[in-house]
Amino acid sequence: MTHDPLVIFTPSGKRGRVPAGTTVLTAARRLGVDLDSVCGGRGICSKCQVSPGKGQFSKHGVTVAEDALSEINAVEERYDRIRGLKPGRRLGCQAQICSDVVLDVPPESQVHRQVVRKSADARPIVMDPATRKYFVTVPEPDMHEPKGDLERLAEALRGQWRIEKIDAAPPVLAKLQQALRKGNWEVMVALHHETEDGVQSIIDLWPGFRAEPLWGLAIDLGSTTIAAHLTSLEDGHVEASAGVMNPQIRFGEDLMSRVSYSMMNEGGAAEMTASVRAAIDDLARELATEAGIDARDIVETVFVCNPVMHHLLLGIDPVELGQAPFALATSDAVALPARDLDLRALNPGAQSYVLPCIAGHVGADAAAVALSERPDQSDDLVLIVDVGTNAEILLGDRARVLACSSPTGPAFEGAQISSGQRAAPGAIEAIRIDPATKAPRFRVIGCDLWSDEGGFWDAVGPGGVTGICGSGIIEAVAEMRIAGLVDAKGLIGSAEQTGTDRMIAEGRTHAYMIHDGSGAGGPRITVTQGDIRAIQLAKSALYAGARLLMDEREVEAVDRVVLAGAFGAHISPKHALVLGMIPDVAVEKVTSAGNAAGTGARIALCSLAARREAETLVREITKVETAIEPRFQEHFVAANAIPHATAAFAGLRAAQPLPEPSFNQAGGGEGGGRRRRRARD
Repeated sequence: MTHDPLVIFTPSGKRGRVPAGTTVLTAARRLGVDLDSVCGGRGICSKCQVSPGKGQFSKHGVTVAEDALSEINAVEERYDRIRGLKPGRRLGCQAQICSDVVLDVPPESQVHRQVVRKSADARPIVMDPATRKYFVTVPEPDMHEPKGDLERLAEALRGQWRIEKIDAAPPVLAKLQQALRKGNWEVMVALHHETEDGVQSIIDLWPGFRAEPLWGLAIDLGSTTIAAHLTSLEDGHVEASAGVMNPQIRFGEDLMSRVSYSMMNEGGAAEMTASVRAAIDDLARELATEAGIDARDIVETVFVCNPVMHHLLLGIDPVELGQAPFALATSDAVALPARDLDLRALNPGAQSYVLPCIAGHVGADAAAVALSERPDQSDDLVLIVDVGTNAEILLGDRARVLACSSPTGPAFEGAQISSGQRAAPGAIEAIRIDPATKAPRFRVIGCDLWSDEGGFWDAVGPGGVTGICGSGIIEAVAEMRIAGLVDAKGLIGSAEQTGTDRMIAEGRTHAYMIHDGSGAGGPRITVTQGDIRAIQLAKSALYAGARLLMDEREVEAVDRVVLAGAFGAHISPKHALVLGMIPDVAVEKVTSAGNAAGTGARIALCSLAARREAETLVREITKVETAIEPRFQEHFVAANAIPHATAAFAGLRAAQPLPEPSFNQAGGGEGGGRRRRRARD
């Protein structure tokens, strides 16, 4: 019968007996417990903290004595004096096990600690990054043991961290010897690996112990904007986020126009590739400066993007994506050095990972949304719409997930709109129109007040109201429909037909005046007939894609709708339903997931296991190609009506009955004037 102490770790529940005098960290490693340590047990990093229990633990069948662990030693006293230990905490690398003990490993001491993502489902992210750092002591060279510094470093990593195989690129080898000698044979090593059993590559190394964390970039490369999140590879928190306009816009606002530019201009694809890579590099520098870190501490990037952006990022001509059968050069995930993408601001050894694409028109951004929102784990039928210049749509539940892409164009981003602009301070982002007076009130980005509230104009500041962004134009068109200023066909009524002098004649059509700042040198912000048509085309493409997936699943309704994307987060569910952007569903069943593609990128950045999940998900999703489905055109034509020509829209009518005026472009309308009829139930 053994007299060795029994050690029990919580919350894992792992237990075992170890010889008295064994350190907690050694016991944890022997039993496979998730206890972190960067310094290799030297009492420097403090990541191996544990909380010992005391007294009787009937659940575990043990009684823990006061002296179950050794007395606090000088290393722990020094750490507590300089940096502070929480009451009751011990350093696992210093505390020795003397008798039976129960030890709790707090979340911050776990290697794969969980970070709760603030989103609709608050699902945790399990930290398991591909790049981690290790503190290691390397034996000094010995004339009787003629081994190189790299070989001795490999042996030290194998003995101290159980890392079996490493390799190093020439730039790392060039600094290895100096780092070892400057650090008195102690170095901090950053290692990267893509697979569980693969060789780990030395990304960088530093002499001595280095406390500064490693960072990664989660990048959502969109057609219109590039969004990046500077993320800690230690705990997953986002230190800084920033976005810029995609400079490729100058080659074409939508994807097909960029493919066309590549076809029509020799070297056009390379030109677009260079421009977007330079923008990402500048964005990395900007984020590093904002966060106050050295950009060389950014050692990894993860990209999500649509197929055309995917190819242009990787330096692949997207010409094949412009014609059937829309063949990708590769649909698999791509791992490569960041320097191959001309990202010079980062660590020279930084690595990049691009999530897999689903199909020729359904890209890595859709894969990231699937990873973030997990429709394959939904008990009810959920429609997930990532709204943007090119909308990605997912429909599914535990039984089956389908995906497609719809070319909505840039109207939802405020482009191709007469008073449109990107989302920036001064842009109208929300609007309400009084059904009786037809007068608008609105709210602009950068100000929490509505325009009819006191102090609004002072709060807006000298910049004033500058235009209308994507969410603003959606609400404006929907509000005009609610107020009877636009009929079901999308025609804007005249002043006589609508009963308001805010309607301005523009040839054979009319426009609705939201704000006239011309008297003070500002803009006149209107919604024109051309704006209505642009929104109709965009929303019809979105709706038709969703209906196509519903046809494939042989359903007439969905249980809930999730609006994803940075833009989708600002869309009012009621106005999206009034406009007919999404299939009819109860308003309360429409929720926002924020920038789900960006979140998916961050999950993949923080977790190797999540990358494997994404790769598996992509293989299991059924792809539907809108470009070759005749039903897509049928749904598109029917969806030109506001909200829709054929769908029942029972849920919408219960929430927001719509008037049914009918205008014609010549100015005469059925019923004319102020007559209104509510929609039939």
